[in-house]
Amino acid sequence: MKQKRASGTPRLLGIVWPFIAVVLFQALLGCMSLYMLSAVRGYVAGESLWSKGQKDAIYYLDLYADSRDPVIFEKYQQAIKVPEGGHRLRVALDQSPPDLQAAREGILQGGNNPDDVSSIIWFYRYFRNFSYLNTAVEKWTVGDDHLTRLNDLAQEMRRLISEGQVSTDDVKRWKSAIYAINESVTPAAKAFSDALGEGSRFILQLLVFINLATALGLIILALLRTHKILAQSREFAEALQVEKERVQVTLESIGDGVISTDVNGSIVYMNPAAEQLTHWKSEQARGVPLAALFKLLDEHALDDGFKLIDHILSGQLGNSSEHSKLIQRMDGSTVSVTLVGAPILHAGTVSGAVLVLHDMTRERQFIDNLSWQATHDALTGLANRREFEYRLELILQNLSRQQGRHALMFLDLDQFKLVNDTCGHAAGDELLRHICALLQSGLREGDTLARLGGDEFGILLENCPADAAEKIAEGLRQTVQSLHFAWKGRPFLNTISIGLVHIHQAPVTLETSMRAADMACYMAKEKGRNRVQVYHADDSELSLRFGEMAWVQRLHVALEENQFCLYSQEIALLNHEHEDGGHIEILLRLRDDKGGLIMPDSFIPAAERYGLMTSIDRWVVENVFKTISSYTALNKDQPMVMCAINLSGTTIGDEDFLAFLHEQFECYGVAPERICFEITETSAIANLGSAIRFINELKGLGCHFSLDDFCAGMSSFAYLKHLPVDFLKIDGSFVRDMLDDPINRAMVEVINHIGHVMGKRTIAEFVENPQIEHALAEIGVDYAQGYNVERPHVFTCDSLRRRPKRPKAFALKSPGTLR
Repeated sequence: MKQKRASGTPRLLGIVWPFIAVVLFQALLGCMSLYMLSAVRGYVAGESLWSKGQKDAIYYLDLYADSRDPVIFEKYQQAIKVPEGGHRLRVALDQSPPDLQAAREGILQGGNNPDDVSSIIWFYRYFRNFSYLNTAVEKWTVGDDHLTRLNDLAQEMRRLISEGQVSTDDVKRWKSAIYAINESVTPAAKAFSDALGEGSRFILQLLVFINLATALGLIILALLRTHKILAQSREFAEALQVEKERVQVTLESIGDGVISTDVNGSIVYMNPAAEQLTHWKSEQARGVPLAALFKLLDEHALDDGFKLIDHILSGQLGNSSEHSKLIQRMDGSTVSVTLVGAPILHAGTVSGAVLVLHDMTRERQFIDNLSWQATHDALTGLANRREFEYRLELILQNLSRQQGRHALMFLDLDQFKLVNDTCGHAAGDELLRHICALLQSGLREGDTLARLGGDEFGILLENCPADAAEKIAEGLRQTVQSLHFAWKGRPFLNTISIGLVHIHQAPVTLETSMRAADMACYMAKEKGRNRVQVYHADDSELSLRFGEMAWVQRLHVALEENQFCLYSQEIALLNHEHEDGGHIEILLRLRDDKGGLIMPDSFIPAAERYGLMTSIDRWVVENVFKTISSYTALNKDQPMVMCAINLSGTTIGDEDFLAFLHEQFECYGVAPERICFEITETSAIANLGSAIRFINELKGLGCHFSLDDFCAGMSSFAYLKHLPVDFLKIDGSFVRDMLDDPINRAMVEVINHIGHVMGKRTIAEFVENPQIEHALAEIGVDYAQGYNVERPHVFTCDSLRRRPKRPKAFALKSPGTLR
């Protein structure tokens, strides 16, 4: 559960915001009250002007009835404008929407002060339905009706007087009407004035009540806030005490020494770890200068005349970096520490400093051990591969600046696995230690011997001529061979294979040197082990192996990044007695960095030598099955050709590959009868037992098999009856020249005849022109494959559609029509 935060400094705004809110509310209320009273005052003033204008109008109109003087009528018109302005105001504001411009003009016409215009309009619009104002407006309306009658009477009098048709009776009638209007409008004006007075008094009482209530709320709020502030202050004081105790316990518990001083550098506090580091007690050190506790022995970073305390106070020993130092205590003993210091600030002023000392004794031991382990082998104590490559890199760099002759050796124990497998790893480790001692004794002082991994070693001979290096290498070989090693009474014969590379001219890279030495050591093993193989750049055999090793990494990358691609080529039916729905062979290609294609002859030998063919074959099978699955999903009712997939001899002997094929058939739903696996005659004969088991199990599923490059070897017929294949592919070396070489034609005829006798169909490769195809059809070969039939193209779903039947080659009148 998260602990409630009690400590901290309360913010001023957090304390006073309720008071500010209340004061603002009261100020707003006061402004609104004054504005409202100003509006009421404006109405009262307007009512006074309205009454005066009404009385003056009645007076002048009565005088006009007697005198009939036009000047008197003009005075009447001036007097009546005031109540007419009030009438215009009321009518304009009662409209929907209100006509504010007409209302402003009416107010000014009524004689009100321009400053009161906005408040009068606001009060009427928003308090029109208020009871007191509503009553006043009703009386206002009655008064306006009487004045309308008065104005109508005035217009009648003016018209008759101007026409000179006034009688004594008319004058009496006018005066009587004027007196009646006067008697009726006076009560209405008084009622309007009384309603305004009642409303203003009510508003005054309401505002007084609200202000008193607000003041009471402010007092209550002040009491509550004061109580809360006092409670918070107590919580802050308690939390501060808790934090102080926690800091005290923390400082006493941590393993780093903590020393605090005042601004003059005198000790104020030391925790137990600091006491242990400095050999001073806190009570003894209190008030003692910091410089008296210990002395810095390596002050190269503080050699500018400043004292340690000055560096801390100036911030030069901050937390952003640690400064390793060796300090000498007063008893003369030393200890390695890291120093971190910072000034203590109070209100922006430096009041002291704090220094943290971390004991680096164990860390330095760990660092030294890690540094040794990073560059040495734990079992033998020799330099490891990383250190060996570093030293070799230094030699190669110096070689570009200064000529010299050096030698690099790779050593590999022969049959070391036998010791581990028969006697265990303890015996193997003991043998390695003996071998290391022997090898070290046969080297010069300054030579580097390293364990590169397992039973592989590297030797670096600096400034060593070629003949001397070869003599040392031969001596090491003989020394190891003479070792008599026995484990629990069981003796072992020990030999070593050595690859030697002379380094005497730049530029030479680390990678090239290491690969050359590795290759030379590999060749020493291939040539019978227990020998020294010297690397020569012009050695064709080494160059071949070197190129194959370069292909290994490239093929790994190709498998990981899917750089292989598949092509297909049609195998055309020559003998129409067999209707099998079409036949294609899947061909493997590799894309290079520029998008070009690399043929299999370039990389298959390296893949076979270094055990990558099974992985490549798996890639081919999986991608072919994916394409077949896609074709089947899009063309459920369309027939499909048979796909011939090449498999290597390594793959045929791999028990796991059979399980992989079963999984692929089930995963992609491929019909086994649409798959034909091609295996070479050489691989089948080399793995005859495995090949027969492999073929029989897959033929049980429905798959077909083709024996590729048949008769490339001379023992083919002896093994053919043991291999249950469906097709024989006649080696292209016989087919290519069969028209010019009678022996090759005879071989084709013999292979075709024997294949048919054994119930197998025959396929001729390298059919490059129509003449060869025609000759094959005459012989009776079942299928033809080559550029004359179809050039290879990218393998897609369209490649799986059945081809239209080709015409019989022997039925054509001329070979040229086959093109």
